[in-house]
This record gives sequence, C-alpha cells and structure tokens, in this order.
Amino acid sequence: MKKILLLGGSSQQVVAITTAKRLGYYTILLDYLPDNPGQFFADEYYPISTTDKDAVLRVAQQSKIDGIIAYASDPAAPTAAYVAEKMSLPTNPLNSVNTLCNKDQFRHFLKENCFNAPESRVCKDYNIDISGLTLPVIVKPIDSSGSKGTTVIKSWEYLQSALKYAFLFSRSHSAIVEEYIEKKHNYLVGGDIFINNGEIKLWGLLNCHRDMKVNALVPVGKSYPLELDDSDVRLIKNEIERLVHKLQIKFGSINIELIVDNNNEVWLLDVGPRAGGNLIPELLSIIFNVDLVELAIKASMGEILELNTKDMISQEKNVFFASHNLHSDKIGKLDRIQFDSNLEKKIIEKKIYKSKGNDIEYFNDASKTLGTIIMKFESKEEMKKTLDNINELYRIVLK
Repeated sequence: MKKILLLGGSSQQVVAITTAKRLGYYTILLDYLPDNPGQFFADEYYPISTTDKDAVLRVAQQSKIDGIIAYASDPAAPTAAYVAEKMSLPTNPLNSVNTLCNKDQFRHFLKENCFNAPESRVCKDYNIDISGLTLPVIVKPIDSSGSKGTTVIKSWEYLQSALKYAFLFSRSHSAIVEEYIEKKHNYLVGGDIFINNGEIKLWGLLNCHRDMKVNALVPVGKSYPLELDDSDVRLIKNEIERLVHKLQIKFGSINIELIVDNNNEVWLLDVGPRAGGNLIPELLSIIFNVDLVELAIKASMGEILELNTKDMISQEKNVFFASHNLHSDKIGKLDRIQFDSNLEKKIIEKKIYKSKGNDIEYFNDASKTLGTIIMKFESKEEMKKTLDNINELYRIVLK
C-alpha cells in the first residue's frame, strides 16, 4: 500500500485525509496541536510541527512515504516541498514554493519579472523607513496566511501598533508594510486554479466577499460566477499563466487573490502553493463536476492525471453558487447556530467546526471561522439579496 504524509489535521484538512484513505493510500498525519481532529481519521499520527523541516523529513524517511502534501496550508507548504525534493518525490520547485509563501520574496519576484507590485518595506523591528510610501498602507506578517495579523492604516500614528500586531503572527518576527491598492470592481478575485503538466486546466475564479461590519480584510465567503468583464478576465488569466510558467509550477492547486485597478492593471496580492480553505475546493468541485481534493491528492502521489480543459469547465449554465464562513462578532461559549428556514433551503453542503460549549472568538482572522456553508441559487438577484443580508439569516447563540 502506498503511503502519503499529510501536513496538518485541522477541521478543514480532514477532507484530504479521508479522500486519501478512500483512494487506498496509507495515511500518516503530522500536527503539533493536541486537539487536531485529523488524528482520529489518519492511519498513523505524530504530534510534530509541520514547519519543522528536519523532523518531518525524519518521519518521511523512516516511513518510506510515496508522497507528501500540505493541503490548504501555507506554513507547511515549504516543508512539503523540502521533504519531497530530498526524497525525489513529486513536488513543485522548493524555491518557487518558498517565494510564494514569503510575502517579501513574492513582492521581489513580482518586481523582477515585470508584474505589478505595490511599493513596500520589510522590517523585523519598529524602525522602518516610510519615505516613498503613500497612505493608506496594509501591514501584515511576511509568513502568515488567513489575514492573521493584518491591518490597514490611514495614519502613520497607528504604524507601531499595526507592526506589533503583525509580529505576533510571524514565525520570523518580520512584517511587510505596503501601499494599499484600490480595486475597480465590487469584490476581490479569489479562488483556486488547478495545474496539470505545467498547464492550468481549471480556472476557479470567484468573487471574494468581506463582512465590512466585522473585519474588512478577512474573507467571509465566495460566489460564482465571477462579476468581471471578459476583458478583465483575459488580463487576469494572462498574468496568472505567466506567473505559473515563470515559477515552473508543474501540478496541483494554487490559491489566488488579486484585483484589477482603475487603470485596468492586474495586481496579484497573494498566491498560495496549495488549495484554498473554507471549502473552496468543495465549492469548485460542485461547480465544475470534478473532485479537486482527489486530484490534489493524486497529483502529490505522482499519479498520471488525464485531464482535458474542456472537461474542467462549468457543467451547468446560468447557475449561481456561493459559500459563507459562519462567524461571530462576539466572544463567548457556543450554545447553537440557528438558520433561517429560507436560507436552509439554499444550503447544499454544511460543515460546522464548533460544538456546543466550545469557545467562540471575535472574527478577526480566518482561523476564527465557526463553519462554512455552500449554497445554490436560481438567479443572480436571489444570490445577491441573500449574501447582502446573510448576517440576518443565521444567528450564533452564545451562552
């Protein structure tokens, strides 16, 4: 039986473990958090940090694995590539993975290769040269994900506190301060693409929604189809294809977040060498009638994927899908989550990560998500009305 090493066992990563088992692989899980749910699904489990490259390599070599994957995890992606290169297993280039997972390196790569990149500064302490930077700016850790430690400031008086917040979430105690680029469209563009043999086979581009009342920086869901002009979509695809080829990405899911500005310029904000979280692969699997989780697992094991671009286009016309990350603007202990009956009728998939009595935190980064729902609508108008008012269509009841 072939063995796969999975890095991370959070609620959102369990699907990778169960999919690998369904495909007949022996699953080995690493996650240092003692309460990770993945350990109860994997065949074998070790409480080891997924960012400890040498420790992960030792387990991989001792277990004689056939493949490794960091599903929906930016911090673990460089580890997976490192181990795979050491053991001559399927992987994208380690240098490229490192570039995408470090915001400073990524910005440098963009500038070197004639992509648009905001003016930025990197610092490890509170001494930073802000000359040449124009407000507003966004301050974030260089090596984190899920909008953790991220702040937009419109006055330099808040820079120190924003840096302090960013440092809390940086493994290297480093932050990047960069100019905030305004988009011309209603939503950021998010979602996943899937690559096979160096070519993009699936364009899972989605509208990326925010809850402005809670945190304007943290995604609260996605919707489909993409609300952009065809000309903008062509520009986006050209830039992403150029990025994939420059970095020599060979296979797998890539998570994308970008905007188009008022001058019709594409800005790649974040590109992660892994599948997106919050049920993005599950949402796209429904839309495109493929199993993206299965494809990601098979690709990491070096399986040959016979994919034609025509097979990976939306199987339905005039359909409207959306996801929403359940969240709270209060703290406390969960009693229950109540859904309006009209919303319940639209839900086709529901994953709840919290149970009665669990601690609930204020939604200031993606890790505070309580669960995710996927909805299907009959019209664009119905979807918009629901998403615009979704906070009134369910209730987080706290004790």
